[in-house]
Amino acid sequence: MGFRLTFIVFLSILLIGCSSHKNNEEQDSPMAIQTNNQASSKIVLLIVDSLMDEPLKKAIDENKAPALEFFLNHGRYNKNLVSSYPTMSVTIDSSLITGTYPDKHKIPGLVWYDEDEQRIINYGNGFFEMVKIGVSQFAEDALNQFNNVDLSSNVETIHEVLDKEGKQTASINSLIYRGNYEHVLKVPKVLAKTTALPDHYKTSGPKILSVGAFIRQDNKNSHLVNRLGLNDAFAAQELKYLLEKNKLPEFTIMYFPVNDHVVHRKGPKTTEGIEEIDKNLQEILNVFPNWENALDNVIWIIIGDSKQSSVKKNKKETLIDLREALSNYNILRLDEPVRNKDELVITANERMAYIYKISEDLSLQDITSKLLEDERIAWIARKENDMIQVKSRDQKGTFQFKPEGDFKDIYKQTWSIKGNSSILDLTIKNNNQIEYGDYPDGLARLYGALHSQKGEFLIVDAKPGYEFIGESSPEHTGGGAHGSMHKDDSLTPIIVTGTNKSIDHLRIVDLKEWILDLLK
Repeated sequence: MGFRLTFIVFLSILLIGCSSHKNNEEQDSPMAIQTNNQASSKIVLLIVDSLMDEPLKKAIDENKAPALEFFLNHGRYNKNLVSSYPTMSVTIDSSLITGTYPDKHKIPGLVWYDEDEQRIINYGNGFFEMVKIGVSQFAEDALNQFNNVDLSSNVETIHEVLDKEGKQTASINSLIYRGNYEHVLKVPKVLAKTTALPDHYKTSGPKILSVGAFIRQDNKNSHLVNRLGLNDAFAAQELKYLLEKNKLPEFTIMYFPVNDHVVHRKGPKTTEGIEEIDKNLQEILNVFPNWENALDNVIWIIIGDSKQSSVKKNKKETLIDLREALSNYNILRLDEPVRNKDELVITANERMAYIYKISEDLSLQDITSKLLEDERIAWIARKENDMIQVKSRDQKGTFQFKPEGDFKDIYKQTWSIKGNSSILDLTIKNNNQIEYGDYPDGLARLYGALHSQKGEFLIVDAKPGYEFIGESSPEHTGGGAHGSMHKDDSLTPIIVTGTNKSIDHLRIVDLKEWILDLLK
């Protein structure tokens, strides 16, 4: 989300300087999605950044999204696909292609602190943060380290698994794509000559890889000027090329990023981004003799990656400045190495944040108490021995949990819990069954984030309407934002055509295994 926007805006600046859906039942059960057509031999997974139920339905009702209406009318729909956590694109994308949460894939967020390297890793959280960290370091993290270093080698991506099974895959404009084939990302010449960037980066990806102007399949693809090809029209043209040349592999991931940018600016009710997406989907469908032919040999899966929730307009009321709240501590600056006097590191991921203790003299409990004075913060979590401890200003006591125990949730995960479960809006039934409220799959998602990296740190989650800022963080007052574990950031639609195989659990983390089963 922020990664794509920052990266493409920055590089672009450098370059410049040199019908009805009523018959489709919504099924809110996690066991729900089925379709009636026969299974097909190939799968196209389209990820629409920040796709949400309300604006999608509104665009269809107003006859502004005929292609999405077509897919919805020929498949099944559910609005409650659970995202990963933090609800930031790099973490979500990593969960999607590895089938794991961050405790396994090790991408903690868009911005985080690497204890081993003693520096802040920033994959693109705002132009000004990127400038302070340094252009070369940012490019190295985004174009190389993200895929080839930080994504854990202990997990397999869907591209790696399918390649071992002899099946070809493709990735179009998805920025997490690790596979078994070496590729060269070519930096545009004007950038290589006018900055310290190298002229290319080596990377590992699937057999077919497209990443905007850096590598493409269709040499005649002309959609390169807008955001250096990291746009919806470029992605659509790449897929059209594969279809027209009969080169579509068994599995393709394609990313449409532009809706996210629009929602950040105009808020979660806008349909503008969806209308633009639909125009590109129409171009893809028009490759076929008629639209129904698109369903003959292809399973189409269209998902969002997360929601965005509304951010209030008043900056003073809305923005939670963690530097101000913790001004009594020495906080690591973005543009400086760690100093002996530094005590804390703050990395804000929109509506959630990591706060790292880097001085032995500090107490995370004291910092928690200080931050809980702010009524805009929903809760604060940290590791304590083998348990996770969660506190809230609005609830008495503490909630603690860890995996494995006598309590079971709808995802067949078991937990040991004690304390005030209302802090995470859990309902405990008589048979020790856990029901999630405002934080879907909250225990596994929070556990994943708290075990995604080394060090001692807090996770701070904001209430709806509010957003964290750090030293030079972007902010979205009057628009939309995500990052938090709240359902307003976490639940996103899914449309499936062409298969009668059900999904047991409607979570992004479960899609990898479901897709692998479809392709067997």
